[in-house]
Amino acid sequence: MRSNLNLKMLEITSSNSSIYAAFFLGFLAYTSAFAVIPTRRHSAAFGRISHTTRLHAGVASTPVENVIVLKDDVEVSAAIRKILADAASEAIKDHGYFALAIPGGSILKMLVGEDVLGDWTTKTTIVYVNHKCVNMDDLELSTHAKARKLFLDKWIGCNTLILDGTDDGDSEASAYEDKMRALSEDVLPRDGASSLPVFDLALIGVGDDGHVGSLYPGREEVLVGDDGAWVLPVAMKHPPSITLSLPIMANAKKVVVAACGVSDKYPQGKSAGMRRAVAADDETLQTFPAVGLRSKATWIMDQAAASKLGSPYV
Repeated sequence: MRSNLNLKMLEITSSNSSIYAAFFLGFLAYTSAFAVIPTRRHSAAFGRISHTTRLHAGVASTPVENVIVLKDDVEVSAAIRKILADAASEAIKDHGYFALAIPGGSILKMLVGEDVLGDWTTKTTIVYVNHKCVNMDDLELSTHAKARKLFLDKWIGCNTLILDGTDDGDSEASAYEDKMRALSEDVLPRDGASSLPVFDLALIGVGDDGHVGSLYPGREEVLVGDDGAWVLPVAMKHPPSITLSLPIMANAKKVVVAACGVSDKYPQGKSAGMRRAVAADDETLQTFPAVGLRSKATWIMDQAAASKLGSPYV
């Protein structure tokens, strides 16, 4: 490509416009070699896209010590509840409060159990990793309503940040971020360098397509950097959703991604997705957003989900 480009540049000498054309061709060759998205201003709801986000650069595999494989969904659920209780105890001992981020989906059922109940709930603030923009009492679509039914009504004294209950994604995302920012640093600490919030624990689920929260492959929301919005609207369908940005998820003191469970339709559970999330060497934020948490998260899964990881994980 370089030799062809040089020949073209030598041929273009007769006018100023030709010189500009040669320069432009050279610039395209340079930028295509690195395959980056330059910094640019997105919509007001997103803030700023990550600086020079690489679309085609592979992400390093997950450290072996960050992957925990347990027998089945029962063991995974018990492990998640123990991590929750331990994180709460440590946070309250350290700074008096516990900041917890929880997603929708299968992780909600993992939090059901008498073994996790305790006084820690009275000093806990819960923020949703993602949530549909619906009425908070909608048992079919509202993560908050589902959480209340499963366990939240037993977690006495929790301060849970909820949506306003409209179907306006932009408005809900902005209002939810305002509610987060209104929390004192005692309740939701901030990172001294980036000023991002630091959850004591962020629990994250992952879809077969690699989505985390409501950050889906092939969409720009996953590229929002640490200088962008904390909470993003996602208008893939109606009703829309809101989601924490990837830098907010990753900035938690402890990040745990959990995957487990099998069915007749999926006898190997989330094995294909977990291979891509943890071990594949050709994934990017745009192809499989969960890889953005590889270096930070502890990945807990059952044997079925881990069955395609291969060496050195299993």
